[in-house]
Amino acid sequence: MTPEVALDRGLAALTLALAPGARDKLLAFVELLAKWNRTYNLTAIRDPMKMVSHHLLDSLAVVPHLPMPAGGALADVGSGGGLPGIPLAIARPQWQVTLNDSNRKKTAFLRQAAIELGLANAKVHPGRVEDWQPARRFAVVISRGFAELADFLSSCSRLVAPGGVLAAMKGVYPNDELARTPTGTGCDRVVRLEVPFLDAERHLVLCRAASEQ
Repeated sequence: MTPEVALDRGLAALTLALAPGARDKLLAFVELLAKWNRTYNLTAIRDPMKMVSHHLLDSLAVVPHLPMPAGGALADVGSGGGLPGIPLAIARPQWQVTLNDSNRKKTAFLRQAAIELGLANAKVHPGRVEDWQPARRFAVVISRGFAELADFLSSCSRLVAPGGVLAAMKGVYPNDELARTPTGTGCDRVVRLEVPFLDAERHLVLCRAASEQ
């Protein structure tokens, strides 16, 4: 199976409709990630087929579960190689996506990817998330990169607008991490994700903004 076929079948399995041209941009992103990965070590995955399943489809599986208003703003903190932020920006051009990372090489890649893929709705904010003071807070703050849910909430809750959510992408059901979150953090929804061609558990933890708890 080619990456193109895998992506098409995966999108069909997710029943995810994309904007015109988005499919080609997703495939171009995989090529760009593979190219830069040879120098910058953005991801441990080298196989383009696995990049489709482990990166593209894994990122896109969260789309139906994110409560994004029309024209809403999303922040991808600890974005690394642009995951899940770049696939989300491609799939939903009406979303305003900010990619955050503290690593200069990774933010250089994120900027170049946004330019080469023509993502007018994506921008990059370099630096530590703990130091970030955005002019506008976000409807959704998402991350695949925080190892601990409690740390994610502590570092990022202030970035979320009233009524918004923090969305943490996890592997197996995070019982222990949920147990370690402070009382009243509002992490009362955990969605099991079915990612095509990925033989591993995936979950999305949705936590309400503190002002709305």
